[in-house]
Amino acid sequence: MKTVCATLLLTLIAATLGCGYSSKNSAPVPGAMPMISQLDPNAATAGGAAFTLTINGTNFGTKAVVSWNGAAQTSITAYVSSNQLTMAVPASMIATRGTVQITVTNPGTPGMGPYGSGGTLPETSSPMSFTIQ
Repeated sequence: MKTVCATLLLTLIAATLGCGYSSKNSAPVPGAMPMISQLDPNAATAGGAAFTLTINGTNFGTKAVVSWNGAAQTSITAYVSSNQLTMAVPASMIATRGTVQITVTNPGTPGMGPYGSGGTLPETSSPMSFTIQ
């Protein structure tokens, strides 16, 4: 009887581990880190007209978002390629002199594997300064 119980217990443990009930690492992995190499233009005149800011760099995702002084500009960011984004800058954003920090964020992706694994974390570029003169 002990042999049967031991065999059943080992079979149950093997089946449990085989079905994925062992500990899994479901933490998302880092995503692609975007990098800004150039802003075009890199300055604007305070009180000037609206314009399009071109952000050149690398590793821009299709859903990348430009941030203006830390505020995500989701509705005015456009993906051009993995090396270029554009942002429609309204005149109200350059009304006063100062320096603005521009960053690009690739949003994270949800996990699709067992237990939600396989996702990526959001990644944000180092800031680049934009001058309002």
